[in-house]
Amino acid sequence: MLRLKEKYIKEVIPVMKEKFGYKNDLAVPRIEKVVINTGFNPNIKDEKTQGEIANDLSLVTGQKPVPCQARKGMASFKTREGMTVGLKITLRGQRMYDFLDKLIHVVLPRGRDFRGLEQKNVDQSGNLNIGIKEQIIFPEISTESAKNIFGLEVSVATNAKDYKKGLELFKQLGFPIKK
Repeated sequence: MLRLKEKYIKEVIPVMKEKFGYKNDLAVPRIEKVVINTGFNPNIKDEKTQGEIANDLSLVTGQKPVPCQARKGMASFKTREGMTVGLKITLRGQRMYDFLDKLIHVVLPRGRDFRGLEQKNVDQSGNLNIGIKEQIIFPEISTESAKNIFGLEVSVATNAKDYKKGLELFKQLGFPIKK
C-alpha cells in the first residue's frame, strides 16, 4: 500500500494531467493544509476540562492546539470578548499526510454506520469538510479513559480552482466519497 504522498506523486499527478490537460506537474491541484477544530461551551470554567480536550486533540494530531478566543461578546451565548471558545490545529507537510492517511484508512471506516463521504462535502473552491461527531473513533483515544465526548471538524484545503477538480483529486487520493 502506497503512502498518501507517494500515491499523489506516482498515481494522481499523471491521471490528473491526462484528465484535465495540465502541462506541468506543479499545475496539478494538491492538498495545502488540514485544519482540525473544535468548539466547546465557553461557560466551562473548569480549566481541567479544556485541558483534557486539548490533550485529546494533541494525541490525535501530534501537535499542540491553539486556543481560539471570541471576537465579540454576546449576551445570549454568555460569552465575553477574549473568552476561549474553541481549539484549532493546522497541519502541513509530512504531519498532514500522516494524519490524512490515518483518517482515510483507519478513522473513517471505524465511524458508526459509515457509508462514505457525501460529494456535497466538497465546496465550490475544491476543499473538503468532514464533521466527526465523537473523537473516540481515533485509535489513540481509549474509550474507557475519555471523560469528555466532543465533536470536531476536519477541513482539507486544496489549491484546486473549482469543485470538479477538487472532487477528482480526493477520489484519486482514495477518500471514500460516495458515487
